Formats: sequence, structure tokens, C-alpha cells
Amino acid sequence: TARTAIYCWAVARHFGGKFMLRIEDTDRERSTDEATQVILDSMKWLNLDYDNQGEVVYQMKRLPRYKEVADQLLEKGLAYWDYCTKEELDAMREAQRARGEKPRYDGRWRPERAKELGLVKPEGVKPVLRFRNPDEGEVTWNDAVYGTITVANKELDDLIIMRADGIPTYNFAVVVDDIDMKMTHVIRGADHINNTPRQINLYRALGVEPPVFGHLPLINGPDGKKLSKRHGSVAVTEYQKAGYLPEAIFNYLARLGWGHGDMEKFSREELAKVFELSDCSRAAARMDFKKLAWLNAQYMKEADDERLAGLVRDRIAARGGDPAAADLVKVCALLKSRAQTLEDLADSAMIFYGPYAPVDADIEKALSNGGREALEALLPKLEALEDWKAEKIYAAMKEVCEAQGVKFGVLASPVRVIAVAASKVPQIDQTLEIIGKEKTISRIKSHI
Repeated sequence: TARTAIYCWAVARHFGGKFMLRIEDTDRERSTDEATQVILDSMKWLNLDYDNQGEVVYQMKRLPRYKEVADQLLEKGLAYWDYCTKEELDAMREAQRARGEKPRYDGRWRPERAKELGLVKPEGVKPVLRFRNPDEGEVTWNDAVYGTITVANKELDDLIIMRADGIPTYNFAVVVDDIDMKMTHVIRGADHINNTPRQINLYRALGVEPPVFGHLPLINGPDGKKLSKRHGSVAVTEYQKAGYLPEAIFNYLARLGWGHGDMEKFSREELAKVFELSDCSRAAARMDFKKLAWLNAQYMKEADDERLAGLVRDRIAARGGDPAAADLVKVCALLKSRAQTLEDLADSAMIFYGPYAPVDADIEKALSNGGREALEALLPKLEALEDWKAEKIYAAMKEVCEAQGVKFGVLASPVRVIAVAASKVPQIDQTLEIIGKEKTISRIKSHI
């Protein structure tokens, strides 16, 4: 769904059109307030700036309009009331299956058929309103992705357009909305192809030329099967929680099923400049989580350090760390090139914000083979530093190693496990600069 929104946005921006947001909420079981909020939050996070800000269309607020259009179809004889009960519909379809036929509504409540069959309106049954689909001919449209598609009208039964409770069905509501919103292009998943001929017939019954339709292949999991929760098919907001950057998700989803030359990493503006629906693949795309992680890592490296600090602060606090314990902007600058996600960044940042818990066995091992002597020689040099900067710290460490005749690692190892309480850290000089002079010297003194 997010990828579809990105493509809709890209088409609108490419052609200087308008990108409109509509909440199709007539399915009351699925369209909860929480589900709607996820859509709004996802759009905001991905920076998909729709043009009807503050005027988002909610279908449940347009019920009088749907009734108005339904009444027009009813008056023209293009719609009729159907009084079939659920049990009758089930029996109808079961009989069709037994005869080897495609299960479908048989049109028995069309006025002329109801009269012929002698049907009488049953008491206590609230009818649904059906659109009278053409019996002859075919529906053909030039799909912006799949090319020419033709469906015979005899393959289509009479579509319910208004439920018994007065709520419109999806296929009817979207047609009315598209007409009223003056939609020129409808871009959606390929699972809607079966809906399109029905909707085109509705447009024509209402005397309106249908918009351009473009259907997008679905996204499969890495195993080639339909994407599901077991693959990680979750709301975009879950990727936000997992520590991905919105520009990485935007880039990855845009590239998932669309291509332009050798473009792999691109901005929103670059996508809008070159995007064409004809460049979309007709084959289902495969989700590649390793590639997504790699792409996110590239954006992490380029991200502004202050921005990263703002994004990772709460994650550090959630791990029990105190984000004020060290300069978070400097920490992000130091660690971001090693992280694939904000969660990774928060994990690695805990050497600065977590509890100081050196391991005695690690210290004992690091102090052997010349480590203690080198560290003892380093301490007064660190104490003498007036300018506690990485380059000065590195120079002091290198001077000790040369004087002691040992490799840099002999000294760096005890410094890591004592001053940082970690066996692996990024550049030790930059790490010590962030930890600070007082804390570094105090920790070293307590172990030699």
C-alpha cells in the first residue's frame, strides 16, 4: 500500500498534477480509527505530501452523495432491488458449482425476471441495490502497466452497489468519488484488476469517461510466495519502530517493481523527475530485507548527525541509558557508519550510556604481554593533555608505543577494556574524546 502511494505521488509530481488522499472506510470491520491513523502516520513519515491536506475525503461522510447517485441509477433502470436472503444466495452458488458453473448471482430479481418467475417481495428482508451490468459486449481498457485488457460482460454478474444498511460497496463508492474528485489516473494493486471492468461499466452508466488505470504487481516475500506477516509484511510504522529511515524505505519501495536505467539510490525529487508507469514491471517483486538493510545503512552514513541524535535519543533511554551522559551528536558521528538501523546505532551507543561494567578477565588478559607497562606510561601523558582532542590522544598513545617498542594494539587493548569496558570499539582516540578526560583517567587509575 505504501509503494502504491509512492507511485501515485510520483506520477502526480512528474506531470504537475495533484496527489489526493482518500480514506475508503465503508468496510466498518477493517476500517477502524487505529487503521486510519496508521495510514495518516505512514504518509507523514514518508513525507508523501498530498494536496488535499485538511480536506481528506472520508467515504463514511459522503453517504448522502452515494445515495443520490444510486437513486439516479435506479430511476434510469440501471439498478434494481434484490431481496435474496443469504441462504438463497448460498443455495444458488452451491447449485452452480454442482453443475460445473462459475458461482455468480443469476439476476433473478431483475424486474423482468422477477415478474417472469413470479417473485414476491418477502416480508422482513431488507434488499440490497444491484447495478444492472450490460449483458452483451465487452470491457476493454489500456492499462498503464499491463497494456490492453479485455473482459466480456457475460463474465460479470450484477454488482451490489448499496448494502441493505445503506452503506455503499467499495466498487460503487470509489467510482462516485473518482468522478467527484476529477481523478485522471487510478493506480492500485493488480489484485484490483477484476474490479476494473465493473467500475468502467459504472462510469459509463453515469455518463463519465473512465480515468486511466494502472495496476501494480504485488510484492512477494523472499521465497516468491505472497508477502505475509511471517515475511515481515507489516505497517510502514513498524519499519519506523525498527529503526529504518523514511528516505530509505521510500527509495527501496519505489525501486521494488520499477526501474529507470541504473538508478538504485535516489531522492524523492529524482524519482518524480523520471517516473513513468510504463517502467513498472509486470512481474511480482520480491522483498529483499538484506538489500533494504544495506540501503538504510547508506542513508545512515549520509544522515545529519544532529538529526540522528534526535532519532536515537529515546532508543537509548529505552535501553536504560542516560542520553545526557555524553555528547550524542558526536556519538552518532562516530558510530553511524557502522550501523544499518537506528536500533543498531542505539545498541552500539550504549558503550557511552550504559552502566560501566569492565570484565576482570578481559582486563587481566589485556594487561599482559606489555599492556600494563604501556598503559602506565600513557597515564601521565593523558593527565598532561590540556586539549582533550582525538588527535592529541592518538599522538600520546603512538608516542608511548614507539618508546616501549610495542604495536599499537598492545596499548589500545587495555585502554578499550578499562576506559570503555568493551572489547570492540570504534576509533579509540575519538571514543576517549567523547568519554572525557576525567572519566578516562579515573577508570585507568582504578585498574593499574
